[in-house]
Amino acid sequence: MASRTLRFPPGFVWGAATSAYQVEGATRAAGKGESIWDRFVKQPGAILHGDTGAQACNSFDPAQLEIDLGLIARLGPGAYIFSIQWPRIQPRGRGRAREAGLDYYRRLVDGLLARGVTPVATLYHWELPQALQDEGGWASRDTVDRFADYAGIVGKALADRVPAWVTQNEPATSSWLGYGEGKHAPGLRGAGNALRAAHHLLLSHGRATRRLRAAAGARPLGIGPVLNLVPLRPASPGVADRRATSRRDGEQNRFFLDALFRGRYPADVRRRHRKATRDFAFVRAGDMAEIATPIDFLGVNYYRSDRVAAGPGGEPEVRPPDGPATAMGWAIDPPALGTLLRELQRSHTGELPLIVSENGASFRDYVDPEGRCRDPERIDFLKRHLQEAHRAVADGVPLKGFFVWSLLDNFEWDSGYRERFGLVHVDYPTQRRTPKASFEWYRQTIRANAVERAR
Repeated sequence: MASRTLRFPPGFVWGAATSAYQVEGATRAAGKGESIWDRFVKQPGAILHGDTGAQACNSFDPAQLEIDLGLIARLGPGAYIFSIQWPRIQPRGRGRAREAGLDYYRRLVDGLLARGVTPVATLYHWELPQALQDEGGWASRDTVDRFADYAGIVGKALADRVPAWVTQNEPATSSWLGYGEGKHAPGLRGAGNALRAAHHLLLSHGRATRRLRAAAGARPLGIGPVLNLVPLRPASPGVADRRATSRRDGEQNRFFLDALFRGRYPADVRRRHRKATRDFAFVRAGDMAEIATPIDFLGVNYYRSDRVAAGPGGEPEVRPPDGPATAMGWAIDPPALGTLLRELQRSHTGELPLIVSENGASFRDYVDPEGRCRDPERIDFLKRHLQEAHRAVADGVPLKGFFVWSLLDNFEWDSGYRERFGLVHVDYPTQRRTPKASFEWYRQTIRANAVERAR
């Protein structure tokens, strides 16, 4: 009789993830400087319901941190991804580090290690010091050097206890939504701005990788970036929709993959934006080699696939899903994850270890009168994506781990507190935590190192 479960290889890493601004709160505590998100949330209409990250999940509070560490221990993951807020370390993005900021992350790291959980630290999950934005932010080349200095400070403080590091999380989101479309902080617009920011984000990844390795000395250290890769398909077989799909793929996916693994930007993207970027004048000699600095793993954030159609002037437009969707309206497409991983290995990464660094979904979760939060949609979502991940492993993809986004419901950027991705429900007024049914399901999945076979 065939087994009812799909077992993952020994040593497969199970995890959960959060980011600093989304959970910490205490946005001005202990000398923390203003970030671009602290400024952006004050813009009228920028965030749903006018929400801010001022409280979030209050995880900066020592007592609340202990509660959250207890939840992590109860879940039992092998690793936990968290991010470090740059303005907690350097309030203005330069100068000496604030020990109060470093001490918070030391407590977090030590708490994870004491509970047998490997800490994975993200250097940048969009929390740029506002003082640097006032000088140009990621559109300015100087920010690359400031980021490298910050990476050296944090590496020196934590590399003896943190074995794995993410340099940049989702540079496509930071650049296009923040500097190109104005939907995220700092709220700027223009393709030229976005591509300049994207280049400097990638360059900062390469430079920070070298700084972290220098800080670690002889200690083992795994370093890599995280990309949010989105499988795309044309909304119709027509030529215009196919061209629009290729264009969006170039800007969302290939721009970042080709830079990291081929040391160049896609020729079609360069041609398309030659005028807006003055023929990519911001790319200097040696930049692409530095961006392509060897890495130890690539993190892949996968949430959805998109249908793309040609809008006015041939501009790519993402159309609503033509099948099941999450509460955010994102397509639920587990098979696309397996296809993405196999294609990624074939086209760019080869035998480089891959990690699904974020996977999850928002649904309209609530705590019922019995004090329980039942979320069968999330369980089904995660189960089906893990089945596809297992198929990819069986096909030879070097997938080494899977992290659920997110441990906690949290501040979901421009969506405020409406969207709930967590394995743990958070009642924001009281900060009460209620593990959802998916929390227990994922705990059992981790313990079994296996997922139920598709029926």
